[in-house]
Amino acid sequence: MKAIFLDKDGALVDNLQHNVEPRRIRLSNGAAPALRLLARLDYRFFVVSNQPGIAQGRFPEDAMPAVSDRLTDLLFRENLSLEGFYYCPHDPRGTVAPYAIECHCRKPLPGLLLKASAEHGIDLRASWMIGDVLHDVEAGNRAGCRTVLLDKGNETEWRLGPRRIPTRMAPDLYAAAVLIAGHQDQAHDQAHDHDD
Repeated sequence: MKAIFLDKDGALVDNLQHNVEPRRIRLSNGAAPALRLLARLDYRFFVVSNQPGIAQGRFPEDAMPAVSDRLTDLLFRENLSLEGFYYCPHDPRGTVAPYAIECHCRKPLPGLLLKASAEHGIDLRASWMIGDVLHDVEAGNRAGCRTVLLDKGNETEWRLGPRRIPTRMAPDLYAAAVLIAGHQDQAHDQAHDHDD
C-alpha cells in the first residue's frame, strides 16, 4: 500500500491554533479535489499530527476522537476515506506530567509514520509526506518517504539541514497533488523505458 501522509493543521485543514472544536475544522482550499486526484492513483490517506496542546494543558486527550471523526466525515462527504489518524500528544516543555516527555512520535521524528506503516503495511518508499513546515519534511524524509513542503508562510525558522530538504515544494495541496501525479507518471515512463 502507498500512502499520502498529511499534516493536519495548515495542510489538510485550515490552520486554527490549538483548535479541537469539530465544527471549526474545515478542509483547506483545494483539499478535496487534490485528494480525489491522489485517490485515483491508489494512494491511501493518513493524518500525522503533533498535538502539543495536550501536553500544554490546553485541551484533554479525549478531545481527539471527535477531531478524528470530523476529519473522517469531511472526507466521507467528498467520497474519500481516511485510513488512519495518528497524533503525538507530547511536548517536553509541556505542563501535564505524563505528556511532558521526549518521545519518538513528535515530528520531526518519524515515529507516527513508522507506526502507521507497521499497522497498515505501507510501502514508505512509494509514499509521500505533505506538510507546511520543515518538521513535516524531516519526519517524512527520516521515514523514507518523498516529501512536499506547502509553502504557505507557516514555516518561520527555516532551519535547513540534509533531512529538511523537500522533494518538491508547492503553494497548496492541489498543486502538491499535481506534482505527485506528475512524479508518478515520470517514474512509470522510466520503468517502461527499461523494458525495451
